[in-house]
Amino acid sequence: MLAFLVLMGLAALAAFVAISIYNGLVTRRNGYKNAFAQIDVQLKRRHDLVPNLVETAKGYLKHERQTLEAVVAARAAASTAAQAAAANPGDPKTMQGLSAAEGALTGSLSRLLAVAEAYPDLKANQTMAQLMEELSSTENRIAFSRQAYNDAVMSYNNARETFPGVLLAAGFPAAQLFEVEAPAEREAVKVSF
Repeated sequence: MLAFLVLMGLAALAAFVAISIYNGLVTRRNGYKNAFAQIDVQLKRRHDLVPNLVETAKGYLKHERQTLEAVVAARAAASTAAQAAAANPGDPKTMQGLSAAEGALTGSLSRLLAVAEAYPDLKANQTMAQLMEELSSTENRIAFSRQAYNDAVMSYNNARETFPGVLLAAGFPAAQLFEVEAPAEREAVKVSF
């Protein structure tokens, strides 16, 4: 009888440990998904600023149509990639696509800002200055959100790859970090008016 009680106690302890590990993995997975949702909010904010920037600059940059069109196209690609990543945060393919699209948007915004430097009237435009301030603030928010997301992904991946979590991690695929792909993406958009 004592052996049976000890065996039942060990089984109950094993079940408790397994449930705790499983719940911990679910909690961490939900944590990185929430962290991605914060990135998504900031990316939408950034994407919403771009048309206002382009519209404000359009009147001044009549001879820079290609630059403006590149920004608009990059914004559209980044918005599409963000929607795909939001549907499946952590998926390696969608995260790499998002990173590449955001890098292209950053590059095209940098070119727009470089071109804008040559137009003193545009630099003096109050609306443009406010939009640039908003963009700068948004870039900082995106950086903080990326950091929080990557920290949550690291915690999740560590939990699923270490013992004893690895025993129950079969239904928990690895999550992808939101990494900067190209060296040019590592540079923040420079805002100077």
